[in-house]
Amino acid sequence: MDDKANRPKKGDGERKDRLAEALRANLQRRKAQARSRRVGDAGNHHARDPDDRPEGLPAAGKMHKD
Repeated sequence: MDDKANRPKKGDGERKDRLAEALRANLQRRKAQARSRRVGDAGNHHARDPDDRPEGLPAAGKMHKD
């Protein structure tokens, strides 16, 4: 194999830093969006802190036979 193909490029570290920063910024935006959606839902139910709500769906109850 050619060793030149596997060597890191001159600006590779800078690129990784930029990508890492963009990923963190994207994650923060997504978290803020999720929090704002929860706050919007709180007005339809009862007023409580949306961050105190459990994540996911509640467990299913017993099955009823027809």
